[in-house]
Amino acid sequence: MELVRQPVFLLLMTTAAMFEIFLAVPYYFAFGDEPKLVKNSVLAVMLLAGLFGAVLSASASLAREIRSGTALAVLSKPVGRAQFLLAKYVGLALALSLLTYVNTIVALLTSRMAFDAYGSTDLFALGLFMLALVVAYLLGGFSNFFLRRPFVSDAVFGVVLTVTLAFVVINFFDKNGRSQEFARGVDWRMVPASVLVLFALWVLAGLALACSTRLEMIPTLAICSGVFLLGLMSQYLFGARTVAGSWWASVLYTVTPNWQLFWLADALDTGKTNFHWGYVGMSLGYAVCYVGAVLAVAVILFEDRELS
Repeated sequence: MELVRQPVFLLLMTTAAMFEIFLAVPYYFAFGDEPKLVKNSVLAVMLLAGLFGAVLSASASLAREIRSGTALAVLSKPVGRAQFLLAKYVGLALALSLLTYVNTIVALLTSRMAFDAYGSTDLFALGLFMLALVVAYLLGGFSNFFLRRPFVSDAVFGVVLTVTLAFVVINFFDKNGRSQEFARGVDWRMVPASVLVLFALWVLAGLALACSTRLEMIPTLAICSGVFLLGLMSQYLFGARTVAGSWWASVLYTVTPNWQLFWLADALDTGKTNFHWGYVGMSLGYAVCYVGAVLAVAVILFEDRELS
């Protein structure tokens, strides 16, 4: 709840959703590959939004509390440092899951809205989606003014509710407003693709939390961005050398998270095989093992951190 009440979380959720919808609006003239371009771009926006969300949330939940003395006040109670840190990670993972849920709903909607050079913009879906965001903000303002509740958290949960309802309503109609079979044109393969992105965000959250035990937000963002870029190139930099028998490349290839395991946008192309949930399960195992190792390092770094 502390992370959900951060204004930057609401801003990130709203802007990411609006930009993803915008990607399905203009004409691209990509010689028939417009839907593929939109889906790949939406997944990229989802991943980058989660990266910023992980770093900002980790810094807000840990680094700021260490600086302000809140962490010291909590740890003066019968609460261990490992328990405190792991609870912070669970809250961070849940907040990122909420952000990814909204982005997944929007990704499914954009897969229906994407069109080629012979199509047209789905103004019906665009209008209802923007109306849903406006209603969510109005609900947050109403609860804040009349019920004295926090605006940001109510607006966040309002976005979750209204975007879900808008998705359901939109998919009962075509772009001309005529009734149709539910979810016609929706590419449900975006769901496992988004789940894999969520696993990557959980790994990023662990890295951000480990950095936040010692560093402030800007250094944490720099380190996480560097690890993110290095992980995208790990197969090229270390993979071939690992196969050749280089021990140092094997160590670096193991330590560096391979983000390509969570990025399978090419499988969304026409004619490719569908996602297999078994692969998603194996990716979950990899993410859990990597997060466990990162959190173990974070606990070691946090154990002897001076909090006064």
